Amino acid sequence: MTLIDTRTPDPKRFIPGATGDWEVIIGMEVHAQVTSEAKLFSGASTSFGAAPNDNVSLVDAAMPGMLPVINEECVRQAIRTGLGLKAEINHKSVFDRKNYFYPDLPQGYQISQFKQPIVGEGVVSVAVGPDSKGQYEEIEVGIERLHLEQDAGKSIHDQHPTMSYVDLNRSGVALMEIVSKPDLRSSEEAKAYVTRLRTIVRYLGTCDGNMEEGSLRADVNVSVRKPGGEFGTRCEIKNVNSIRFIGQAIEYEARRQIAILEDGGKIDQETRLFDPNKGETRSMRSKEEAHDYRYFPDPDLLPLEFDQAYVDALAEHLPELPDDKRTRLIASLGLSAYDASVLVSEKAIADYFEQVAAGREGKLADKRVTNKLRGAFKKTG
Repeated sequence: MTLIDTRTPDPKRFIPGATGDWEVIIGMEVHAQVTSEAKLFSGASTSFGAAPNDNVSLVDAAMPGMLPVINEECVRQAIRTGLGLKAEINHKSVFDRKNYFYPDLPQGYQISQFKQPIVGEGVVSVAVGPDSKGQYEEIEVGIERLHLEQDAGKSIHDQHPTMSYVDLNRSGVALMEIVSKPDLRSSEEAKAYVTRLRTIVRYLGTCDGNMEEGSLRADVNVSVRKPGGEFGTRCEIKNVNSIRFIGQAIEYEARRQIAILEDGGKIDQETRLFDPNKGETRSMRSKEEAHDYRYFPDPDLLPLEFDQAYVDALAEHLPELPDDKRTRLIASLGLSAYDASVLVSEKAIADYFEQVAAGREGKLADKRVTNKLRGAFKKTG
């Protein structure tokens, strides 16, 4: 993939260093678990909190002779998400085998999509802020692609002194991997982007967005450069599962890389983990490239094909999305852009507000909901 810089350097976002200013470049790979009662290629349940290895079919366990069968609901949800991201929907896509070994991946490969994903390029509008004056800045973040893939299982290393346990409940669960372009320039932008993405999938009902349950998590790609220069060597921080941790991981990693470069060193391209207890990233392994995975089309699955009529039928029944709802509330109820943005940030609050505002003065209803309801939420957690 060729990386193209689509943003003009912004001095407000530069990081001062010993040798001058630096610019951080951030790209995100967000993994969103598809809202579906069954897994991507089997009929096993996706319910959260089941006893270990309860939600495992013979397909998930990769028993000999078992063949995958596509779950159409997961396809529908991926297309609906692509429409919500204002992205190109590809009428033909291909499932590939991504080959690597890990104990909680019984097949020895992951069924994913490589060169021909189900969703192509799109764009997300993100409100960053508020600043010290209560103002938001609107930026656009390009979407490179959205593809469907299987999740892996879970290895548990702290239950026995000499052995690890494997729970395959998550193995085969459908994920949408939403890959952004390297358009983000600060930890605040990255946090705002993931927050907006989570809001969109929740409005659509395609992912519940519960980061504490692992339903939505992010791989964060971070590099630094002198303002306006060529992209630097990136490091990928894997599986960050909270908005706050995303911000902390970016801040630490950017400063770590700047310190190495200013000391005359070079950045090794690698995969890192974020330790929330120490507030730092640590090396996990050298970063793999696409050829390391030996991608090839899965011989057990035909190309996935549908026509425009199928897409149009799904588009016709999409719910009102956050940006459209915000615009309507401003126009119809006279709310400020700030107040409307706060209200639409959570679908449940926005829906409740509209019930309260029915037949009442909009600004008064907003005051009651924003001050009373959100205050109660914060108090009770």
